[in-house]
Amino acid sequence: MGTLIEHGIAARTLPGERVSGDQALVKPFADGVLAAAIDGLGHGEAAQAAAGLAADTLERHAGEEPVALVGRCHAALKGTRGAAMSLASIRAHGVMTWLGVGNVDARLLRIFGTPPSRETLSTRGGVVGYQLPPLRAYQLSLTAGDLLIFTTDGINSGYGKYFPAADPLLRHQPVQDIADRILTRFGKTTDDAVVLVIRYRDSMP
Repeated sequence: MGTLIEHGIAARTLPGERVSGDQALVKPFADGVLAAAIDGLGHGEAAQAAAGLAADTLERHAGEEPVALVGRCHAALKGTRGAAMSLASIRAHGVMTWLGVGNVDARLLRIFGTPPSRETLSTRGGVVGYQLPPLRAYQLSLTAGDLLIFTTDGINSGYGKYFPAADPLLRHQPVQDIADRILTRFGKTTDDAVVLVIRYRDSMP
């Protein structure tokens, strides 16, 4: 399979801490790629342990559907601090299934649409590993050039109005630059933070 996506990750650890409880994951599988942002509750080593366990679980089972993946993470994280997470399974035929539990923001910018538009993931309240709500995944069709942006709550949620889907810069700016720009301008100094930016390319063999 050719390159289905390109991605960039920007991260910051809470000042005074040695490790971050926020992680991003991008894991290819047979006919697609799994993307996720994970926020271990709190900060420091306990938060890192929860987020790391969730990331390991997702990586081992990346080809499964998001509802099953969150269920696996919930079982694996029992006894830890727990985590919030949002994830998207992107298949080679242009279908994305996404799901979120807790306060990890996910937005899809259809920057080449007529007109350009934005869709926001409706996440469910709860904590993976502690209290899991009824899960519902949402399915969307992707077109080449669509941007998917994940941010943990270490990023000010108001960043979106400064990154409208109609911004012509987003059409060609490297995804790493977009991630870095969001973190630099809107990252909080009171929490860990992760930004994951994905551009869907629709490249096939």
